[in-house]
Amino acid sequence: MANHSQLSFQDASSPIMEELMGFHDHALMVALAICSLVLYLLTTTLTGKLSSNTVDAQVIEIVWTILPAMVLVALALPSLRILYMMDEINEPDLTLKAIGHQWYWTYEYTDLNNLTFDSYMTPTTDLPMGHFRLLEVDHRVVVPTEATVRVIVTADDVLHSWAVPSLGVKTDAIPGRLNQTSLVATRPGVFYGQCSEICGANHSFMPIVVESTPLANFENWSSSLLSQ
Repeated sequence: MANHSQLSFQDASSPIMEELMGFHDHALMVALAICSLVLYLLTTTLTGKLSSNTVDAQVIEIVWTILPAMVLVALALPSLRILYMMDEINEPDLTLKAIGHQWYWTYEYTDLNNLTFDSYMTPTTDLPMGHFRLLEVDHRVVVPTEATVRVIVTADDVLHSWAVPSLGVKTDAIPGRLNQTSLVATRPGVFYGQCSEICGANHSFMPIVVESTPLANFENWSSSLLSQ
């Protein structure tokens, strides 16, 4: 959960998010090195003596051609690695389908006798003490901890986006199309997200809450819903 005046990411709760945070720090260090070099060159140019020397400078031309290419490679390789990791889904333990509507989500657990429910934002007047305003829902998505969950995302009306920052998940929900992603929650907890695609007047009022719980608790939860 993000805090006021927080400058960094939320705490990573999945392997993908840990990789994304590492790449973010790596890219920032590269940008810092470039900015430092440019600042040094500007300072020496402004404070040094002017020179009208126009001799050939083949060495410096080679350097300022090869060095940017090396920087791009240093950014591209780890970026492509993470991109393929995010796209790889191997033998998921559970399949969850998220359907975006104006302005709520419908979830289907296709592996659990088609367990289906709608998830609406909890109104402020009904919000229990200690819960987060505009982020809490009446029915949470519950997943087992350390299980590979395949999430199939689509929409029923307009464009939506299913995003949970601390799990490193953000997938567009497009009417008539199925997009898929995966998540692995490495620790028990409650993780908050929101629709990240402007989808109408109440775009800000369709939050996402994912609760990671041990397998035994997940089985009890699913059994209680199926018995209703």
